[in-house]
Amino acid sequence: MNCRPGCGACCIAPSISSAIPGMPGGKPAGVPCPQLIGDYRCAMFGTDARPACCGGLQASMEMCGNNRDEALRFLSELEAATRPTTFPIICERPVRMPKD
Repeated sequence: MNCRPGCGACCIAPSISSAIPGMPGGKPAGVPCPQLIGDYRCAMFGTDARPACCGGLQASMEMCGNNRDEALRFLSELEAATRPTTFPIICERPVRMPKD
């Protein structure tokens, strides 16, 4: 499957934890990549500068759906489902575990 013209969902919805050109600290979920140009195409597509994480993402019917809105929804839900969990601190002092 080829990318849908005018979509760009894969350059907006997911987070990227590694440095990318224009975002040395990575890209937060829901933020358009700075390499996304006005017609929702990647300015680095097909170049050696394109990050491996981007090159590894391949268009599919499941991911892209029937339109841009479906693609954004699917990728946003996938991002939320795979987001690392943070645990709240519930103790102000170390807890001693009983010895066996």
